[in-house]
Formats: sequence, C-alpha cells, structure tokens
Amino acid sequence: MQAFDHTTADSTTQALTILQADASGASKLIAGGTDLLTLMKGDLLAPARLIDIKPIRSLRYIRFADDDGLTIGAGTTLAEIGRDATLAERFPILPQSVRDAATPQLRVMATVGGNLLQRPRCWYFRGPYTCWLKGGEECFAREGENKYQGIFEQSLCAAVHPSDLAPALIALNASVEIEGPNGARTLPVSDLLQPPTADRRTESTLADDELITAIHIPAQPANAHGVYLKAMDRRAWAFALVSAAAHLATDDNSVMTHVRLVLGGVANVPYRATDAEALLIGKPLTPELAAQAAEAAMAGATPLTHNGYKVPLARELVQRALLAAAKR
Repeated sequence: MQAFDHTTADSTTQALTILQADASGASKLIAGGTDLLTLMKGDLLAPARLIDIKPIRSLRYIRFADDDGLTIGAGTTLAEIGRDATLAERFPILPQSVRDAATPQLRVMATVGGNLLQRPRCWYFRGPYTCWLKGGEECFAREGENKYQGIFEQSLCAAVHPSDLAPALIALNASVEIEGPNGARTLPVSDLLQPPTADRRTESTLADDELITAIHIPAQPANAHGVYLKAMDRRAWAFALVSAAAHLATDDNSVMTHVRLVLGGVANVPYRATDAEALLIGKPLTPELAAQAAEAAMAGATPLTHNGYKVPLARELVQRALLAAAKR
C-alpha cells in the first residue's frame, strides 16, 4: 500500500470541497473502508488522500416518513440496519439482506453507501491480472475459473455484484440521493448500478466528485411483503452464490397486484426478472405458478463452463422467496 494523507471532514460540504479541489482525482472518500482498504492493499487503488466521512453525523440515521416511506443516511452501518426493530417490522427484507452480508465486526464498520459501491470479488480483478475491468482487453474469467461468476450476459466482464443490500433496495424501488458540484440529484438504485462499459469500467454511474448522502425508499403498496433469501458456499458470512429478493402485494382475493423480483450473484449488477414479474401480476400465487415464474426468471441465463449450478439454484431460491413473501 502506498503512503497517503488523511483528512477528516466535518460535513458533506467540506468533504465535497476537498474532493472537488483535487483536479487529479487522487483523493477518495472513506467511510467504513471495508472494501476501499482491500482495494488499496491489493494495489488496485492508490489515492494520495483519504477524506474520512465516517464522523459526519448527518449521514447516519434511519428516518421513517409520515407517508410510510423511509430514508436511510448513507453513513448508516449494516449493523444498524440489522438491529432496528421498527425497520424489521415495516421493511423486513432489509435486515434479512444484511444478516449474513459479513461478519459482525465488518457489519459494524460497513456503511450502506459503501456497500452499494463495492467492487467485484472476482480473483482476476483482485489479482495480478490486467483483466478487462482493469483496462485490459480480455475477461479472463470467461475461459478460466468462473465458478462464482455471472450467468446473465450484461457486459464483457463476467464478474457479479457482491452487495446483498442492493437487490433488496431495488425490490423496494429505492433511490439514492447524491450531492456533487452541480448540486443534489436523485437516482434510482437500479440506475446507480449499471453494467460496466468500454468507457466506464465500473459498476456505478456515480461520478468521482459526487457523494451518496441517503437512500430513499418510497411508501410501498398496501399488503406488500418482501423476503430476501441467499445461498452461500458456507453457513454464514459469505458472498452470495445466488440471492433472491421478492416483494409482492395481493388484494383481498389473494391476487398479486404488485411484484418485484431481483436476483443477486448472477450478473454485473442486480438482475431484475421482469418477465417473471409480468407472469405473476393479476394471478393468485400457487406453487405451480411460482415454479413457472422461476423458469421465466432463468430464461435468458447463459452459464459459463463452471457455474451452470447457479441456474437450478436460482430457480429454487425464486420459488422459495415468492412463496415465503406470499405467506407473510
């Protein structure tokens, strides 16, 4: 790790002023640092200055709105999400999603904003390889070790997004509030997280001189319930092999009036299964229909040599998540 300067910011205004004054782009914001520091130790990033925003209290809160919406400060930790009783009652899909996201020690440090912006855990990206995501010409995972890579084609990179929180937030139609040199803007989480392109080899559309300040979750439809399920290669505290976030609402006749189904661990960014959603709307959920929806969700999957197991695993998780959400 290269030497760097460290500056503590007392406010978002101060943090952005310092960040935007650095024309070279060599300054980086740090909150929990659970991903940034690993990138620095792996020589993937070498910022000349770290701007510490962890002490900014205005970024750390869970606030319920009168209209039944919710706003979470970007500096709120995963541990705080996991232990908030009101959150567990009103938006249980969120604490479910962070429960096994990392060890307790990491959840105390990791922030909501940082969790959304974390980089892939692909060993070619993290290792000493000039892969496509790092500016090279080739994604080595496509013909190499790809057991944990994506099964949906979103870009030349085959790596998957590691966040557990992101699929749950997209299932809730959440948006992020962003501050930057041109003022504040709001962006759906599904627009913040986009597959990398040749011109933008990262999974986030956030500019280098911008800062996520909050995550906003709108009021949900009446009788809506959400479930987050995750399959791991060990009992706890591992990245998802596959995850499924199902959020649905039914009328008095048990007919589905609202469905959002988002998969994690299968693509560059959380994958919304819109074909499966369309199949479910306007019908009562049965085990048979849940199985059909799971098939529809996997219709576009193109697994690589070593990750074909993710297709039946995702099908099973989708069925379980839908049926569990319907029973709540």
